[in-house]
Amino acid sequence: MLLYLNFLRRTLLFMKYAIQINASPYQSSSGENAYQFTKTALEMGHKVERVFFYREGVYHAFRYMTPPDDEVNYVQRWGDLVEKYQLDLVVCISAAQRRGLLETGEAKRQGKSDNDVADGFRIAGLGLWVEAMLNADRFLEFG
Repeated sequence: MLLYLNFLRRTLLFMKYAIQINASPYQSSSGENAYQFTKTALEMGHKVERVFFYREGVYHAFRYMTPPDDEVNYVQRWGDLVEKYQLDLVVCISAAQRRGLLETGEAKRQGKSDNDVADGFRIAGLGLWVEAMLNADRFLEFG
């Protein structure tokens, strides 16, 4: 009976989330709110299916972002969550290309020589975002 109650408690209380971030890290508090929600949800034992960076949100994934020492380094913070929780951080390929964020393969195809995507992030299409929403109990959009 105790085993059944523990199972029931876990299935009722723990959720699967899909999170979309549309705002750049320093444009508004949306990036901070998304990060804090994601971190807290993971610490509480919830599952985050995927964090999808869209529109201006792709700026969270720039490898060479170097904020001043007295400001938050979002690239590092998201990377820490990836290491600790194996979080899936996906950047929309179309939004990334429009803003000059290229991974190695696309950079070579475009005649560029750099990989601008920070460690822990990957570039993919909207199909992965749709998949995350279908698998999640809740979808949250920030920004």
